[in-house]
Amino acid sequence: MPADRAAARPTSQPGTSRPLVCRFVPAAGGMARVGAALGDATIADLTAAGVDSLDRLLDGPDPAAAVAALLPAVPTLALADVHLLPPVEMQEVWAAGVTYLRSKTARMEESDFSASAYDRVYDADRPEIFFKSIADKVVGTGDAVGIRSDARWNVPEPELALVMNGRGAIVGCAVGNDMSSRDIEGENLLYLPQAKTYDRSCALGPWVALETDEALIRRWTIAIAIARGGETVFEGETRVDQIKRRFDELAAWLWRSQRFPHGVVLLTGTGIVPDESFTLLPGDRVTIRVDGVGTLENTVITV
Repeated sequence: MPADRAAARPTSQPGTSRPLVCRFVPAAGGMARVGAALGDATIADLTAAGVDSLDRLLDGPDPAAAVAALLPAVPTLALADVHLLPPVEMQEVWAAGVTYLRSKTARMEESDFSASAYDRVYDADRPEIFFKSIADKVVGTGDAVGIRSDARWNVPEPELALVMNGRGAIVGCAVGNDMSSRDIEGENLLYLPQAKTYDRSCALGPWVALETDEALIRRWTIAIAIARGGETVFEGETRVDQIKRRFDELAAWLWRSQRFPHGVVLLTGTGIVPDESFTLLPGDRVTIRVDGVGTLENTVITV
């Protein structure tokens, strides 16, 4: 089995028994379909039962119950025989920053010019929220994430992603990677969009866990490992309960004076930041695991 498909296998996902849903295409080709994990190596083809859109599924009154009702009667495919797509269709991806104490410290360290801004926003009522990606630029597990050709200090940011429907309700979680050019952001806070928003700067997947219990989700861990030439060159772990702000608080700020008729994904910040001696290189392999969701795995290329 290819490494990206092996990593995506929903084995041993502690903390939830809720369905894991996805978008996929059969390895033989064809249109994108909607599926659900069934065991550790099988996907149920929900599109065969009429579910032709992930965002419409998530916009229903109870997506988890809808999936559970369909599972006994739909055909299945081996996970090895499909390619998982990022779990977004028309949704925008946004991100919240400085939600972990570690993130505040790291971003103050990277920039004398902007340090006080990060210090103030950590304790402010209004969080840092910024646009990250349109759906067409998001990559899924097994695809390549990018590092900017005009940056010298590039890092992944492993994050819990909150998935919201068109009514603003949090309906699930995914694994996210908010790729960042720390030297560009550190040079001047006004360069944040260039440091954060570029081709292949956002990865999501492999599944959307239809779990909404914040107390349970906060017991999950987030872990990252970066391999180079077959050897681990960086690894780290944090807990979701280190996020300072409540999920509904972050969602409410995102939806202020905005609308997302197709839903939206919100990255919730990172608590794992490599120090200044580390930067990603082309060919590195980034593996991010979130309990209850699964594992997102991407190689690195220059864009």
